[in-house]
Amino acid sequence: MSFWDTFTIAIRALLKNKMRASLTVLGVVIGIAAVTTMVSIGQSASALVQGQFEALGTNVIVVFPEYQRRGGVRQSMTVTLTADDSDAIGTECRSVLASSPIVGASGQAIFGSSNWSPRELQGVGEDYLIVRNWDLEAGGFFTDSDIRSGAKVCVIGNTLVRKLFQTTNPIGKLLRVRNIPFRVVGILEKKGVNMVGDDQDNILLMPYTTVRRSLQGSRFNDVGAIMVSAVAPDRMDSATSEIEQILFERHGIPPGVKPDFRVQNTTEIADTLGVITGTLTMMLAAIAGISLLVGGVGIMNIMLVSVTERTREIGIRMAIGARGRDILWQFLVESVVLSCIGGAIGVTLGVSASAGVTMLINSFSSGSDWPIVVSLPAAAVAMGFAAAVGIFFGFYPARRASKLDPIDALRYE
Repeated sequence: MSFWDTFTIAIRALLKNKMRASLTVLGVVIGIAAVTTMVSIGQSASALVQGQFEALGTNVIVVFPEYQRRGGVRQSMTVTLTADDSDAIGTECRSVLASSPIVGASGQAIFGSSNWSPRELQGVGEDYLIVRNWDLEAGGFFTDSDIRSGAKVCVIGNTLVRKLFQTTNPIGKLLRVRNIPFRVVGILEKKGVNMVGDDQDNILLMPYTTVRRSLQGSRFNDVGAIMVSAVAPDRMDSATSEIEQILFERHGIPPGVKPDFRVQNTTEIADTLGVITGTLTMMLAAIAGISLLVGGVGIMNIMLVSVTERTREIGIRMAIGARGRDILWQFLVESVVLSCIGGAIGVTLGVSASAGVTMLINSFSSGSDWPIVVSLPAAAVAMGFAAAVGIFFGFYPARRASKLDPIDALRYE
């Protein structure tokens, strides 16, 4: 008997009991849909994490001053990093693309009768936009001469444009911070919110020398941190080593002594978070897979019932020449068809459910911008697993049917 004939007989047998076949398929549908949904949402979370780290900058490494510890208790930071350290990193480290000092501050920005508190008010160097991989929407950035002279200029994010200037073009206008006027020379391209809901466009940038002198009243050259960009992702480790080496030399730290700085590689953080989200995805898929096994048990149960109900039919087919393997194939194909139909419906529902859940997360959480990820590999694996479930759970009933004695089967009532 050809495969097509076997397949046709299997379809006819299933259509004779539409309700029973539908309920049997339902278990597989739920299992496949759950697996597809969980894997897609997990991959969406991974894509979100990766996107947020890409928004931070290009191959970013951050150097912080180290904290002092007394009696095991962390005290204030030792201020040891300087703008000269940043310049040395940018010029002497071959694996470094650009480097910028960071000096934090706080205060309200005022324009006319409007005022607003930026989430980030930072003093930075001229290469800050290169490090952050951030473009300008309008205007320009401050120059080396602005930094050396401590010029009162600033670059603002889109949130400040909206809150302070509304429809007015900010370029060339003066805003005040702590009653000190600063001329707006540029507007940053919009970035939106990050994964924790912080508005990245609520930012005001100035030359770090201006923040030190005008806002902090300090003449020292120390900085709060140094942000560095490696030339390529595969040069992150070498850039980290070069930064540590040059700072050891500049700070005169002998071997074996704890450094007064720490270097944080953001790629390591992203990789760690990727491992965590990947593990959670696999755990969720495994939990969802349990329902698929339950669906497989349902297929086995229904196929055993079907073998019992069709015992006389099996006996008649054997009496007119059907071989044991023909009976085996007939019931095995029925089982696989059931599971594959359930798999196809489950994959469709799973893809729709993952997209729906992602849109719900984005609509109910203003700080979320989850990408909609359709995991085609997960869908393909789910379909393959559905067929495997049909074969695995359908083999025993099919084998049992193929081993029936024709005489006993014909006598069965």
